[in-house]
Amino acid sequence: MSAEFEALLKEVMAGAGRFGHRQHVHLTWLAVRRYGTAGAIALVSDGIRRTARYAGAPRKYHATVSRAWVELVGYHVATGTDDDFTAFVDRHPALLDKRLLARHYRSSTLASAEARTGWVEPDLKPLPRDLGQLHPFQGV
Repeated sequence: MSAEFEALLKEVMAGAGRFGHRQHVHLTWLAVRRYGTAGAIALVSDGIRRTARYAGAPRKYHATVSRAWVELVGYHVATGTDDDFTAFVDRHPALLDKRLLARHYRSSTLASAEARTGWVEPDLKPLPRDLGQLHPFQGV
């Protein structure tokens, strides 16, 4: 686990009793704000993959799901000015719905070996993308 990922994880877990979906989104929000969407994709994906492997559950890591969530959070960070995570998710409550990716992907697509091990583009609806989202957020 990288020092950057570990620092984000500690920050998120400071006020949380468990690491659930909300904490995943919070960690991703912090990563996008600090490292931009492209940097967050690498940081979050690698951190989750290493954590799953360390926990003895390497199959829990899913490459497409990890990247898609970072892209979704990155899009909303790029289109807003929220400096507070609670305000951010209050403005974008769909991000707290674990089923959100079902709007973009068929379940069979996400269940594929290709999606588990690498990036697969959405097959139902494109992810929202902003050209500026791949650059670091300037407000942090």
